[in-house]
Amino acid sequence: MTQVDEGPESPGTPGVLTFGTPAVGEVLAERYELQEHINDDAFGRQVWRGVDVILRRPVAVVMRYPGGEAAVEMLDAAVAASRVVHPHLVDVYDAIDEGNRAYVVREWVDGGSLREYVAEAPLDADRATTVASSIASAVAAIHATGMAHGNIHPGTVLIGSDGRVVLSDPRADEATTPDADVRAIGAVLYCALTGHWPHAEAGASSLPDATRDESGALTPLRQVRGGVPSHLSDLATDLLDPSVAPPSADVLAADLGRLESDHEEAFFSVGGPLDFDQPSYAGTTVLPEPRRSMRKLVIGVAVLLVLSVVGLLLTINALGGPKHPPGGTPTGANPTTGGATQPNGRPAPVAIGATQVRVIDPQGDGTELKNAGNAVDGDMNSAWKSDHYIGSADFGAKKKGMGILIDLGAPKTVATVTVTFADRGETVELRTGNGLGSNEADPVEALNRVGEPKADVGNKVVFTVGGEPARYLLVWVTRLAPDKGQFIVQIQDIAVTAN
Repeated sequence: MTQVDEGPESPGTPGVLTFGTPAVGEVLAERYELQEHINDDAFGRQVWRGVDVILRRPVAVVMRYPGGEAAVEMLDAAVAASRVVHPHLVDVYDAIDEGNRAYVVREWVDGGSLREYVAEAPLDADRATTVASSIASAVAAIHATGMAHGNIHPGTVLIGSDGRVVLSDPRADEATTPDADVRAIGAVLYCALTGHWPHAEAGASSLPDATRDESGALTPLRQVRGGVPSHLSDLATDLLDPSVAPPSADVLAADLGRLESDHEEAFFSVGGPLDFDQPSYAGTTVLPEPRRSMRKLVIGVAVLLVLSVVGLLLTINALGGPKHPPGGTPTGANPTTGGATQPNGRPAPVAIGATQVRVIDPQGDGTELKNAGNAVDGDMNSAWKSDHYIGSADFGAKKKGMGILIDLGAPKTVATVTVTFADRGETVELRTGNGLGSNEADPVEALNRVGEPKADVGNKVVFTVGGEPARYLLVWVTRLAPDKGQFIVQIQDIAVTAN
């Protein structure tokens, strides 16, 4: 299978592998054994299938000659990618520079690239939507850290034999922009539906160029291939139109996610759109309409039953009178905390009130404890902010950190925590738990850290949580952002979703 495929033409001449050329059976860094040479990409890098001899898991090894300065961009991109953990991004395990060569070790994806699939036949609308939605979700996570991907094309979109769609091989530089990433998602959608890649809009490829009219403009998808839904055709066309401003990646991901929700269950069934091992994946076959109609009928009957029960309970409640003081809250209820799973099974936003948050400043003098509610009021024009610190980003060497503690009222299975800053450059971590320890003014060590701290973040950072239910969430900042020669942290918003 292809693990790294052709991208835009390499700006230089690929390195020639001479001295030190790897061989089957060689063990790199006393850990990664090379097992099979898969292919070479347009940048002169060799891609190998290997195995981590310590953890006994398959890995992909992307190797280039020489190392040193020539490999800085590849290694820096890998280090940056390792900080973003997302189900639709390939995990990066290691990045090593040996001088004469350098290599990146990452997750092995057993399957094929989008380029390989569309070379046989274009995908149907459902499969293409899922691929584009997955990539948009991954790109949104990258953009939330202040980075861009810069290398989105049919070779870096991998589809596992289990149906998982992942994005690999980031190669962002200073010229890369989030808008370019979003337009590339439009190109992926166009390619998935037609088998053609829009060269002028998205870069060169071995796939044939998109169909164009006499003026050189892209022909709308629905005119290229019959049966393509008009909303997908319009979406791809608009994303590739330089005169139309693209949406942000998170907005695009949300829109594509809504398109998926109507047939999400069918995607993962045997023979469904994401069962790429089925011989019938090519073409535009859709699920039989009677089956969908029956499913809707069953759901409709269930909804009517639920409404009937709710109506009966409301009637009983009205006749029986209030069970709590007028204007009060029922025992155990928390009017400011949501988090029930939405009807489509996805995590729902958790409403958080100002009374549920407070500033944690164990080494402070008590003057920075105000306005914590500004971080959860939904108003991007307000923010909780620290004082300005002089000398260094570590609070002027005066304290170990500061943060916002959220009390959800009861343990919840938190899915994500999204923190929006008014500036860039903080180091932040998320801690969760169900108890604050013996000193509630300093609960940092009593709470468990989720993953690794995120350093030098952009305006938005997303923590993927999962695991055991937790009542308390602590957004803990250990390094501040630069601001006019001084240092400060300003949190505009904290958004939580939960199942």
